[in-house]
Amino acid sequence: MGVSGCGKSAVGEAIAKNSGGRLIEGDAFHPQANIDKMSAGHPLDDNDRAGWLTRLGEEVATALKNGEKPVLTCSSLKLIYRDRLRAAVPGLGFVFLELTKELATERCSHRPGHFMPASLVDSQFATLEPPYNEDRTLVVDATKSIETIGKEAATWWSESSAEPQAPSVTARTGS
Repeated sequence: MGVSGCGKSAVGEAIAKNSGGRLIEGDAFHPQANIDKMSAGHPLDDNDRAGWLTRLGEEVATALKNGEKPVLTCSSLKLIYRDRLRAAVPGLGFVFLELTKELATERCSHRPGHFMPASLVDSQFATLEPPYNEDRTLVVDATKSIETIGKEAATWWSESSAEPQAPSVTARTGS
């Protein structure tokens, strides 16, 4: 999870690879109205995201029921968004890819064909409620290599999910 340009898709692929999981690309589930809105340079609001988050929660829950290890890429910028996903999938963990606004803008400006323009990065940071000290949340420096983050996150999840008795499994690394 994190703002646009933090590397969710690439890191999600690395986590899936390192954990034997299946990547669920959250962007692929946006309704066309959301894509059109973002493409036009308008940020999504809570109402725009509501149905999308519900659909993502259903997709992850179904994957788990099918015996899969889903790895979801989703911005999850606000606590209410993460809580909506947690309600659909109890025990859900989050990897927060943390980076600066400047780097996110730079990365977004070099993504040809993506519907999220760099001009919306400011709105992402304005919406972001960092998940510091949230249960089952790993905070990582998104400037680390994708391979490093993928391995670190897969190891963290394997270790944290192996301890179901722990009331809170939170790790913080990076800045």
